[in-house]
Amino acid sequence: MGRGEEEERKGGKSKKKRREKDEEKDERRRSKGDGEKNGEGEEEKRGKKDKEEEKRRWGKRFKASTVKECIRAVLKEKLADVQYDPEAIPQLTKSLSELIKDRLKEEGFERYKMVVQVVIGEQRGEGVNMAARCFWDADTDSYAHDVFMNVSIDFYKDSLFCVVAAFGCFYY
Repeated sequence: MGRGEEEERKGGKSKKKRREKDEEKDERRRSKGDGEKNGEGEEEKRGKKDKEEEKRRWGKRFKASTVKECIRAVLKEKLADVQYDPEAIPQLTKSLSELIKDRLKEEGFERYKMVVQVVIGEQRGEGVNMAARCFWDADTDSYAHDVFMNVSIDFYKDSLFCVVAAFGCFYY
């Protein structure tokens, strides 16, 4: 037997083995397909239906971009022409936080407890640092914030800044 014939014989065996393996794989695939037709794929369908039902039951997820847009709209609407007045600011912060919270509820975040923090201060060119710390579920809970600065045309008139943070904590 020549060298070429020997290699051909070895190659023939490996080709045969590969064909057999491919046929076994095809057979397994066919049997899986038949199982799904016979009702074994129902579990997957039920799983998808359960996920859809869960989404419907859980309501709309907290989206920071949507919340930030809502906050920005309220701040522009309510603070556009407001001058800083130390006596009026406490009531203004309360009304802004209530209004933002109500607007967020209208957005459809029924399963979330909303915590809205509003800070208004006089703008005098000084820096302000703010921080918040929370214990929450990172998968479902989130927050959004926005900063509004009311710049006065007249240098001597007081202008203000407003920082709003809205936290959405999911009710299980």
